[in-house]
Amino acid sequence: MQDRHIAFLRAINVGKRRVKMDHLRTLFEALGFANVATFIASGNVIFEAAVEDTRALEQQIERHLRQELGYEVTTFVRSAAELSAIAQHQPFPASEVEGHALSIAFLSSPPPDEAAQKLLSLRTEIDDFVVHEREVYWLCRTRLSESAFSGGLLEKTLGMAATVRNVTTVQKLAAKVT
Repeated sequence: MQDRHIAFLRAINVGKRRVKMDHLRTLFEALGFANVATFIASGNVIFEAAVEDTRALEQQIERHLRQELGYEVTTFVRSAAELSAIAQHQPFPASEVEGHALSIAFLSSPPPDEAAQKLLSLRTEIDDFVVHEREVYWLCRTRLSESAFSGGLLEKTLGMAATVRNVTTVQKLAAKVT
């Protein structure tokens, strides 16, 4: 039986790492995945695979993309059920989120406690964080471009790769796969 998954690709269509969505779809189909679809050009791929081990899927996709594109594409895979739970999780009161930017950073594994505490120590009146399993929820109470925090600082603080999506994108993806 094939299960639905979502791959979040880090740093696709940023700088010189341009990939047309049709080509990305073809690359995933070449791996034997079924019902492949992309969602916006930021590296979100919905697919079906018989493999349930998301870490194995991540490694398989990363190897294939490195071979075909010629550069590393860190990949974060979630099952449809996992993505639904991520989209529904609300670590901040709705009144705090309204009118502000809420983003979700995807990680390959839960960050070590020490790294998570280091991230939480960076909370400000503008930026707040909640670490939940393999995700970090980031509430920015101004425009992201005006924040001193960034995805790069998140990676540096945690000592691990991440890719960030806004909550609206995550919710739309969850609706497509559930």
